[in-house]
Amino acid sequence: MENGRISEKDHEPVSPAGRFFLRPEMDCMIYCIVAFEKPVSVPSIKAEFQRTFLHYYPRLKCLQERDAKGREIWRPSPTFNIDDHVIVVGDEEDGGGGEIVVEDYVASFAVSSPLGREKPLWEIHVIPSQRTVLFRLHHSLSDGTALMSLFLASCERADDPSRPITLPGGLRRDEGKPSVLKLLWMLLKVVFFTVLFVLDFLLHASWVKDEPNPISGGAGVELWPRKLCSVTFQMDDIKAVKNKMNATINDVMLGIITSGLAKYFKIMSPKDKRNKFRITGLSMVDIRRTPGIQDFFSKIKDGTAEWGNRFGYVILPLCFDRSISNSLEYVKQAKAILGQKKQSLEAKFTYHGGSLIMSFLGLKLASKLNYRVVCNTSFSFSNVVGPSEMIMFMKNPILFLRVTTTTLPHAFISHFISYNGKASMQLMVTKDIIHDPEILAKCFCDSLNEMKSSCDTQ
Repeated sequence: MENGRISEKDHEPVSPAGRFFLRPEMDCMIYCIVAFEKPVSVPSIKAEFQRTFLHYYPRLKCLQERDAKGREIWRPSPTFNIDDHVIVVGDEEDGGGGEIVVEDYVASFAVSSPLGREKPLWEIHVIPSQRTVLFRLHHSLSDGTALMSLFLASCERADDPSRPITLPGGLRRDEGKPSVLKLLWMLLKVVFFTVLFVLDFLLHASWVKDEPNPISGGAGVELWPRKLCSVTFQMDDIKAVKNKMNATINDVMLGIITSGLAKYFKIMSPKDKRNKFRITGLSMVDIRRTPGIQDFFSKIKDGTAEWGNRFGYVILPLCFDRSISNSLEYVKQAKAILGQKKQSLEAKFTYHGGSLIMSFLGLKLASKLNYRVVCNTSFSFSNVVGPSEMIMFMKNPILFLRVTTTTLPHAFISHFISYNGKASMQLMVTKDIIHDPEILAKCFCDSLNEMKSSCDTQ
C-alpha cells in the first residue's frame, strides 16, 4: 500500500481512531446532505462517484474484516458493485415537506438500519422529491477533513469550471524570527497548557463529570431516538463579529454556542439560581502535519493525502455567568479558551495516547476510556470549512451542504459547515432530553443577532 491506496493483493489495518468507531458503543456514522438546483440523475451519480470518489480513495471499495490475529483490517471487496450502495427514496412526484423531510429521514438512522459488514461501509441515498443526495459513511473510513476534501476534489465551480474552488483562509503572517526569550516563553506555555489540559482530559476519562443540565446525555443515550434541526447564519454577520473582536471564525461560533446555551438554560431551568456554572464539550482537531481542508484538498490529486482518522479530542470548558448581558463577552471567553488550546498538545496527546493504550492494554479498555470521556461531557462541536462560492457536482449546482453524525452518547451534537456565504449549523439532539430543538435553534440565532447589534453600536 502506498499513500493510502490499497492494491488488490494488499490489505490495510484500520487506524486506532477507526477501531474506536467500530466498537458497538461508538458505532459512529457521518451524514452529508447535498441539495441540488436541478433534478438528480441516479446514473450520473453512479458514474461520477466511480470516476472520482472511488478513484481517489479505493478504501471505499474495501470490506472491514479481521485478520488471523483478530485485528480489524480493510480488504478489497472481490464482489464490489456500486448498485448495492445506491438507494432511491420515493420518486420525484412525492414532493412536499421541504427540508424537514430530509432531516427526519437522517435522524431516523440513529435507531435503525446499521451498515452491514458484508459490503463496504457507505451508502448513497437519493431523494428525488427534494433534489437531495445523502452520503452515509461509517466514521471508521475517514474523518471529516478527509471526506470533505474528497467531495470537493470531485466538484467544480459553478461560475467557471476552469477555475479552482476557493476555500476560506490563507497563509499565516510572517512575524519574523522570534528571540530566544520569546521561544523559551512559548515553550513554557506549551508545556504548562499541555500538562493542564491533559490532566483535565484524564480526569474526565476517570470520574470528573458535568453537573446535570438541560442537555445532559450519558451512557446509552446513543441508542435513543433523535431529531435533526438546522440553523443558517450569514457569513458576513459572523465575519463582522470576528473582525470587531479580532477573533477567528471558530471563536465566534463557539461564542454563539455558549451564548445560545446560556439562553436555553434560562428558559429550561428558570428555578436554577446558580450565578455561575460550568459544562464541558468535546471538539475534534485535525493533527495532520499540515492540517486543514485547503492543504488536504491540494494533495488528493497528487496522491500524497493522509487518509484515515487523524484527529485528537480537546475538551472545551464553557462557563456561564447570569450577570453577563452582552453576548460578545462569550466570544471573548471562547477566544481565550481556544487560544490556550492552540498552545497545547492536548489533541496530539489524546490521539497518540489512545493509540498507545490500545496497543499495550487492549482495545476494550481504550474504548471504555474514550466512551467515558464522551459520557462525562455535555456536547460535541465541529466546524468544517466549505467553498466560498457555489460549486457543482455532476454539472448540477449545489444549493447547500450540511453535515452531521450519529451515534454518540451526547444529547446535543453540533456541526457547522460554511458554503457560498452561509454557515449551516446542524443540531442533532436526543428527542427525550431536548424536546424542542427549535427553541434551542432560536437561541443561537438570537445570540448572533445580539452580537451583530452590539458590534454596530460600539
